[in-house]
Amino acid sequence: MKQRTLKQPIKVVGVGLHSGQDVTLILEPADVDSGIHFLRTDIDNAPLIAADAFLVTDTVMSSNLVVDGVKIGTVEHLLSALAGLGIDNVLIKVSDAEIPIMDGSAANYVDLILQAGIEEQSAPKKFLKILKTVKVEEGDKSAQLEPYPGFCLDFQIEFDHPGIPKDTQHYLFEFSTNNYIANVGNARTFGFMRDIEHLQNNNLALGGSLDNAIVLDEKGIVNKEGLRHKEEFVRHKILDAIGDLYLAKYPLIGKFSAYKSGHALNNKLIRAVYSDPENFEIVTIYDTTDFAIDYKI
Repeated sequence: MKQRTLKQPIKVVGVGLHSGQDVTLILEPADVDSGIHFLRTDIDNAPLIAADAFLVTDTVMSSNLVVDGVKIGTVEHLLSALAGLGIDNVLIKVSDAEIPIMDGSAANYVDLILQAGIEEQSAPKKFLKILKTVKVEEGDKSAQLEPYPGFCLDFQIEFDHPGIPKDTQHYLFEFSTNNYIANVGNARTFGFMRDIEHLQNNNLALGGSLDNAIVLDEKGIVNKEGLRHKEEFVRHKILDAIGDLYLAKYPLIGKFSAYKSGHALNNKLIRAVYSDPENFEIVTIYDTTDFAIDYKI
């Protein structure tokens, strides 16, 4: 497998979910082994901010990276799309402190990347292969990575709400690009009407609307069009996790299992993996016959 970048730049304008501000986003092709970086275009001499779990300093409602006091927030949906399509190297220019929310899923970013085209590069793709089971917990929440010949995510949420039936709160996802596009990439973020006033009083969800989130009141789903998948809530949690885990800087070879996990615990898990060199190795894959990750579109 070869590393991938974009064939041509992408430019889009959207609203920041939490800031409510219009944001111009430009994605540009990048060289082999350069990785994924963000650049704030509204700040003179702004530092390059790597997509790196160790730069995450805030996980309230999203994953946010900070370098030298310069922040780029809500990176998980875009990173999820990049991971889903196997993009290794890209420069992301942003005109504000937050990535646009688009429709609340990664679908718009997937479409834009496919329109721009994907360029295979000369160097082999690198993966972070999990060698030992690593688990982190906070209260009743847990997240785990274990050895597995591919990339699989097994996620369970727990909500006592009539709009989220118990039989829709678990989803097992075997990664491939086509499976990602069809079954996870278009799952939208969600929130509860009862929480919106509190969030907005704390300058969060200022750009939220029925156009970019599933909203639930006490009885059920407010959005007239309903759900895209019956398990859309837990599928979105998997979308988030794929983006959060891409902050490991490499696609993973392993199985991710989670119970009620979120951005903070996902980040804690990556840091726990890196805390012991015996937990992982960085590999390139030349023979894919026994390897279940498929980036074909």
